[in-house]
Amino acid sequence: MNIFREIPPTAGFPLHAKDFLSAFTAKVRQDDCLEKDFKNYLDVPSAHITCSGTAALYIIAKTLKEISLKRTIIIPSFICPLVPLAVKRAGFDVEVCDIEKDSFNFNSDELEAICSGRDDIAAVIINHLAGIPFDFDSIKDVVKKHGLFVIEDCAQALGALYKGRKVGTLGDFSFFSLAAGKGLTLYEGGAVLTNRMEYATAIEDKTKQLLQGNIINESMRVLQLIGYGAFYRPELFWFVFRLPEMFWDLQGKKLRAAREYFTIDFPLHSVSRFRKSVGHVTFSSLNDQIDRQRAKASDIIEGLKGLKGIRVLTEAPHDRATYPYVAVLFDEQAKQKRALEMFKNSGLGISRIYALAVSDYDYLSDFVPDRNCSNARSVADRAITLSTSFFLDQNEIDKIVQTMSHLSSSLF
Repeated sequence: MNIFREIPPTAGFPLHAKDFLSAFTAKVRQDDCLEKDFKNYLDVPSAHITCSGTAALYIIAKTLKEISLKRTIIIPSFICPLVPLAVKRAGFDVEVCDIEKDSFNFNSDELEAICSGRDDIAAVIINHLAGIPFDFDSIKDVVKKHGLFVIEDCAQALGALYKGRKVGTLGDFSFFSLAAGKGLTLYEGGAVLTNRMEYATAIEDKTKQLLQGNIINESMRVLQLIGYGAFYRPELFWFVFRLPEMFWDLQGKKLRAAREYFTIDFPLHSVSRFRKSVGHVTFSSLNDQIDRQRAKASDIIEGLKGLKGIRVLTEAPHDRATYPYVAVLFDEQAKQKRALEMFKNSGLGISRIYALAVSDYDYLSDFVPDRNCSNARSVADRAITLSTSFFLDQNEIDKIVQTMSHLSSSLF
């Protein structure tokens, strides 16, 4: 057994030499090729490629600032820390609403309580976390009653369906991540969309205004994308993923080890035609890749069915999740810790979602209010993720299921 073999924790699409070579051909070297892919796939009037999902959200918020006089945006209590950073940088205040006890959906009663009696709330961000569509109907009445814009965080959910509709088309605006490990990738990139024709020009103008060319940053991203193509495979992934994690752990910097330390000065620059072309080349495999992820997720979910003390978060009967990983909740924090310890050196891609509730990141404390996030804290303390990577084979899936079964039986 190769002790350095490491399965990626999420289902990022692999890149091959032929993908890079194809990106140089005249046929796909159109500057808006990837934008057209998104517009056609989601059937939306406006889509623009950005240098990150965070930049995409920032563009939405800056556009919203010109549309609305209100200056507060509500975010879920369990979400990437980059989300409040983008909201704050755009000039909005951040409000936090807790999620439900054992799901990623908002606590709708709390959302109503936050909105009642306030006239400063412009929008709410909903999050299709783990590729599982957010239950949009659960907040529809609150959104309509208080006249809120809806921004969809689709960073982990390109291709997911909510009651037959693709996520990213449910609200007014949406953003996607094309970062490493997020499925379709430019190494670092994103997409900003609007489902509303009346805002398409505003989004386009703001994108052009905020994302200017930066040859140094973009050259670095091109090199990183090529490096991704070389290293995003089990034989080499340990060196670019696990080794840096071990380095930061030794320094006692847990959030850096978990890749959850960010600053408000995130990059803003345009994306080169070459990187867009790489995305365009691989876009055609999107549905096939999602089908593979779902098949692996199905094997894992079926294998964990009925295990004591373990809850698997899955799609609703009317939805179609993309499952870039399978999210699992233990009924106690101690069991989560034991599971992470048992899988630590397995190379099977076991990880976590976020280490903390969004109100608990120290570097966000100046502008993210310390609200009641008990459900998000509970999820952070009890959740692990099981990889659905392209590289995960059936023997490794069986090993994951067997280890989880052993954990379940030995913990009771």
